[in-house]
Amino acid sequence: MATNKFTLDEEDYSEPYTLIGIHCGEEEYKLAFLLNQKLNMRLKRKTSDLDLSHHGLMISFPLYDFEDKSNYTHYYLVANKCRSQDASLQSSGGLFNEIESPRSNIHFLLPEFKKVDYFLTIFSDYETEPIREIVGELMEIKQIVSAYEIDPESIKSKSNLIFD
Repeated sequence: MATNKFTLDEEDYSEPYTLIGIHCGEEEYKLAFLLNQKLNMRLKRKTSDLDLSHHGLMISFPLYDFEDKSNYTHYYLVANKCRSQDASLQSSGGLFNEIESPRSNIHFLLPEFKKVDYFLTIFSDYETEPIREIVGELMEIKQIVSAYEIDPESIKSKSNLIFD
């Protein structure tokens, strides 16, 4: 008897979304506040961060979201960079003297975009979001250095952008 095997690729079940890269030196809560003011959003920090496992370490990225129910649109603001500290022992040259010093590591949500500070991800049921207008309004915020749309096809680690 013949059997059929169906496989699902990542593209088969993923929702279409728009991804905007933001270069900004402010903390994530400050950027969320600025976006709320300028774009008339109500971004709030989720109770649980975006947690990823990297070489046995759990890395948490702060995640903010806003659901615009009238336009069937969901916005997520997430930091691309996360710092973790590892304790390492160093010998001071003495017999019993060891100094414990923290070593800071930087982890990226999307490693292929290391220069991007934040990502604004927009999931919409309809293609009604004027992305050029949103990017233009983002560029009017003086704390934002640059903002631009990123092609989702150029992302190698798409699984890191699953927020629910």
